[in-house]
Amino acid sequence: MARMKLVLVGNGMAGMRTLEELLRAAPDLYDITVFGDEPHPSYNRIMLSPVLAGEQTVEQIILNPRDWYADRGITLYTGKRIVKIDRKRRTVEADDGRGGKTVAAYDRLLLATGSKPFILPVPGADLPGVVGFRDIADVDAMIAASTHYQHAVVIGGGLLGLEAANGLKLRGMDVSVVHIGGWLLDRQLDEPAARLLQQNLEAKGLKFLLKKQTAELIQSASGRVGTLRFKDGEEIPADLVVMAVGIRPNTALAESAGLYCNRGLVVNDTLQTYDPRIYAVGECVNHRGIAYGLVAPLFEQAKVCANHLAEHGVARYGGSMTSTKLKVTGIDLFSAGNFMGGEGLEEIVFQDVGRGSYKKLVLKDNQLAGAVLYGDTLDGAWYFELMREHTDVSGFRDKLLFGRHHIGDSGCGGGLGDEKARIMAMSDSSEICGCNGVCKGDIIKAIRENKLFTLDEVRAHTKASASCGSCTGLVETILAATAGGDYSVAPSKK
Repeated sequence: MARMKLVLVGNGMAGMRTLEELLRAAPDLYDITVFGDEPHPSYNRIMLSPVLAGEQTVEQIILNPRDWYADRGITLYTGKRIVKIDRKRRTVEADDGRGGKTVAAYDRLLLATGSKPFILPVPGADLPGVVGFRDIADVDAMIAASTHYQHAVVIGGGLLGLEAANGLKLRGMDVSVVHIGGWLLDRQLDEPAARLLQQNLEAKGLKFLLKKQTAELIQSASGRVGTLRFKDGEEIPADLVVMAVGIRPNTALAESAGLYCNRGLVVNDTLQTYDPRIYAVGECVNHRGIAYGLVAPLFEQAKVCANHLAEHGVARYGGSMTSTKLKVTGIDLFSAGNFMGGEGLEEIVFQDVGRGSYKKLVLKDNQLAGAVLYGDTLDGAWYFELMREHTDVSGFRDKLLFGRHHIGDSGCGGGLGDEKARIMAMSDSSEICGCNGVCKGDIIKAIRENKLFTLDEVRAHTKASASCGSCTGLVETILAATAGGDYSVAPSKK
């Protein structure tokens, strides 16, 4: 029996995770063809920031090298953009930008076209020296600029903006961060936590201009950007401008094919578009009115989509409850739920400025509704579990702020103070790697059953710590405690 033909448009993390799940479930069902715009095989986009900072190389963040595709009989086209979907003939047409055309037929089509950076529509936005922060080409442009120019301006005080600013500062540039909001990371932090973060980053030499709106980018005598002018008339030097003001679902291809789009390519609970032969996952999709930008929901979509492509037809994607665990320039942050508070909500707050620690818990009807952690984020997974399970916390509310290890018989093992004991006291169902949905019990099981002794081995078997890396410390602690004296601290790709 001839195999069906599956074409994947988009060689990013969501699409490739779908293929990995599909190959585990039904390795012989399809002949697979993959098209990617970029000249690289699949890489970890989350790790572009360490590449910019000089802590990683491009080669180190490749997820699936070219021989991975070849070993599985997958046809990979890089540097080829799909320009047309012919739904009647069930074909896609790719353009390599040099007049070359490639046509591939499909029985099932998977769209994972991702998102594109939003570029502020201001005069001068098209000048040389104005870049986004989305792919390897953007990072290459920033690194090149850092070797010839001095003044960098990052527009946007979100996570990508701060990571770009940190990387450029480490590359020797004078960096100013411009943010329209009143505090940094205003989607992930409340104001007190953001102020602590800003003070820490200012101590590292970064400058911040808050509540500022860009009016114009002015060309220098050399022909590239040279000055940024604000709406209040103030000007600052800007040899390099990085736009980090958000993303938009990349739906142009889907729209041209007549697929229904509404702030994203609309999909149902089986990740199918209005054409049942065409599936979609990742940042390009809109599911139940939500377009997700975090990696964990995208991987949840991938698992469900693969289930249906494998013709198992059981799984449903009902949406994702998300938490954010970040490491910004070495500072651990966590947030989830409604952490801003409001009417009918109660707040419990702890702050130790000297130690750089801040915790805020928001409760409603004796259930945890939201949390913000700055500095010590070890209890983030537990707080998220309480939110997800709608746990009644009235029995240990007075100790809730101090973490799991303080609540005795209420699920922690009682009174364990050091970090290793706190981690090992977590339940096996506690989520350690939010990106890949890996629980503590999954990691321990893999270590014991496969006799794993290094972090890279754990990553290879479980994918824990293989995406953003923010859970690396937790995974290493679990590995050391489980493997005991056999634990190896051999160098790994952070």
